[in-house]
Order: sequence, then C-alpha cells, then structure tokens
Amino acid sequence: METLAQFGDGGPGPWILLFPLVWVLVIGGGITLLRRTVWRGRGGPARPGAAEDDSPITVLGHRFASGEIDEEEYWRRLSVLDERFGRTGRGGAA
Repeated sequence: METLAQFGDGGPGPWILLFPLVWVLVIGGGITLLRRTVWRGRGGPARPGAAEDDSPITVLGHRFASGEIDEEEYWRRLSVLDERFGRTGRGGAA
C-alpha cells in the first residue's frame, strides 16, 4: 500500500511543494498580526482619541479651521513657523 510519503519511485509526492506555501501563510499571518497589535504604536495607525500630529503648524491649521484666527493672521504666523521649522512656502517649492 502506498502512502503519501512515497510517490511512484519511493520519493516524496508533489504535495511536498505545499509546505513552503503553508509556511509563507503562517509567517505572513504572524507579521500581519504583529503589525496590527504590537507594532501599532511605532508609526502605525493612530489610536482613537490620540492627536495625529501636535506640530505647531498643525495646531495653527486647526485654529484657522475653527475660526479662532483670520486668514491674514494665519499666513503671518505660518511664515514665521516656516522660517523656524524649515517648511516650504505657500507655493510648495522653495
């Protein structure tokens, strides 16, 4: 009686090629699980309720969007922040 371990001349059958596929799925699933749980705090998606970016430019943008400051004051303060933090100007390219 032939078993799965012997194919024709006594060697392993073509099913042996499935083992690398199974290992790729296991390792890929493990990495995906780690990315969604453990590694999330290291550049992963932001947690609910956490501020995405607390940079001064972002805070200024939020203040402008909420109506605390007008457009003139926004651009004036943004130009000062651009000089300090090295961001490009309004046009995009420096």
